[in-house]
Amino acid sequence: MTDKSVNVDDIIETVNHFRCIDFIIDRAQDKLSESLIKEIHSILKSGTSDSRKSWFNVGDYKKLPNEVGGEQTCPPEEVHKQIKQLISKYNAKKEKELDDILDFHKRFEEIHPFQDGNGRVGRLIMFKECLADGIVPFIITNDLKMFYYRGLKNWPEIPGYLRDTCLTAQDNYAAVMDYFKIRHK
Repeated sequence: MTDKSVNVDDIIETVNHFRCIDFIIDRAQDKLSESLIKEIHSILKSGTSDSRKSWFNVGDYKKLPNEVGGEQTCPPEEVHKQIKQLISKYNAKKEKELDDILDFHKRFEEIHPFQDGNGRVGRLIMFKECLADGIVPFIITNDLKMFYYRGLKNWPEIPGYLRDTCLTAQDNYAAVMDYFKIRHK
């Protein structure tokens, strides 16, 4: 028996995260767009206590300023413009490599377009984009979280931190794929 209690929102978001994965697999080849990103957020936060707060804006950009790691993020009134520019620049690349996906992710996290769930949405986008571009996807597990945060903080000045963390996560994912005899590059 454990004395730990479980937050109902955590359970709902866990279930919703699996729904997001299904959505991403189905839409892996779709071009990245604002509407796709907003749909991921909507699926992730659907049915949570946040979804019942009018100011929270589930499935749409934040209404209130927020911060990440003590750093200010993009003001709400600038989010649409900055996300549109980010997606446009990213989609202009014909062939994307892992560093392109990581750079998009870092810039997405700096904008922090949603009231909450930005990290999870950003990591789901990376998963989708890896699938779209024939790159072995990866999941940032708890044992890699601190390295991942260090990598984000230091990207692009020290790209090896984030790249190596994601490559480790990719190796872990590839091992699972190998076990289940799922072909990959």
